Amino acid sequence: MAQSNTMLKALLGLAVVAGWQNRDKIGDFVKNLGGQGSGDHPAGGLGGLIDNFKKAGLGQKADSWVSSGQNEPVSEPEIEKGVGGDTIDDLAKQTGLTRDELLKRLAEVLPGMIDKMTPAGKMPS
Repeated sequence: MAQSNTMLKALLGLAVVAGWQNRDKIGDFVKNLGGQGSGDHPAGGLGGLIDNFKKAGLGQKADSWVSSGQNEPVSEPEIEKGVGGDTIDDLAKQTGLTRDELLKRLAEVLPGMIDKMTPAGKMPS
């Protein structure tokens, strides 16, 4: 559990700090994350992030980012709900960004980043 939480924080931190200009490197990082999860998704990483959004009742939005159709936007409160308040607090401390700025950046970059990491509407294997 702790390892998957660390990987999720690393993914989100990269999304926020590195930004959209390094999306290919971020994608490679996430594809290579270790961990063993249940089903088709490794613990933590992209699959874990999508699962978190689904558990938070935001599955339709998360599915739109993975699918080949239009990406649904996500609000800052929805980011907090899907990622988790504790993770947001930890990331804010680690990045030096305010909580509000962190949520704003994630809301801006996360849908597009996930879309680019899931070509043809499929999770990376």
